[in-house]
Amino acid sequence: MNITILGAGAMGMLFGGYLSQGNSVWLLDVDQERVDKINADGVTVRERDGTDRVFHPAAAVEPAGLPEMDLILIFVKSMFTREALSKNRRLIGPDTYLMTLQNGAGHETKLLPFTDRAHVIIGSTQHNASVVANGCTYHGGTGLTSIGVLEGDGAAAVDIAACFTACGFPCVTSEDVKRQIWSKLFTNTAASSLTAVLQVPLGFLCDNPHARSLLRALCREAVAVANAEGISRFDEGEVIEEVEAVCRNARNGCTSICADIRDGRRTEVDTISGSVLEAAKAVGLSVPYHEMVVRLIHALEDRAAYQTEEETL
Repeated sequence: MNITILGAGAMGMLFGGYLSQGNSVWLLDVDQERVDKINADGVTVRERDGTDRVFHPAAAVEPAGLPEMDLILIFVKSMFTREALSKNRRLIGPDTYLMTLQNGAGHETKLLPFTDRAHVIIGSTQHNASVVANGCTYHGGTGLTSIGVLEGDGAAAVDIAACFTACGFPCVTSEDVKRQIWSKLFTNTAASSLTAVLQVPLGFLCDNPHARSLLRALCREAVAVANAEGISRFDEGEVIEEVEAVCRNARNGCTSICADIRDGRRTEVDTISGSVLEAAKAVGLSVPYHEMVVRLIHALEDRAAYQTEEETL
């Protein structure tokens, strides 16, 4: 397959590296230094056992000279999705599928201006990664990837799932992909957002009783909203157990939203915990823990700018 991955961050490098086994893969990113590093030395994926695997996808800043793609996988931050697709519109042909495995919910609305519903694939993945250095990503968590088309028979999704599985990412298709997205969202809105506020690795959320109590409260709110939507039915205890298992299995994992706050960048909180707020409002539920987390993260984002202003006075 001809595959372009938009965004050569932690997850982009991880998927770009693995998928380059048997596919023609291009990583497109705005960071010229990273692009040059990948083209010169490849992508290094550091596994949890300490071993390094080196892959050699191509990398570029501009899409000039590239053919129309079979698959475009979006791994830029959600607020840059439309801009990235617009810049690389020439890669989208009548048979191109656009896929999002981004954290949070509602990303399909940003893909639909560029193709029809039958060519939009949404999903979730239990894999997680964090940038170690330029051109190197740490593969902190593994698991299942689940995908599905918004509309149609899903035959293409079956072929893509088989491709992913053959490259080392066990992948299944689902007619109930919305359930899979909620399942991933539980972890992101409870664990990832909380690590950003506390500036801690995932394992801390299980080890510290205060953090664990907050984690469980966020899970309970999110489950209540998901069940009220009526898309599927989730068991609160099972969800809490699954989220805590993710934290235990990736004890040293640094989530992307935690790294964003650490490094003074804007986050994707509005498509993660913010999406739970929107869904809660639609079904008439109160989610005070989520409201607090979203406000705290936005305050932390603003703190970086505030500190910069203070330094210039």
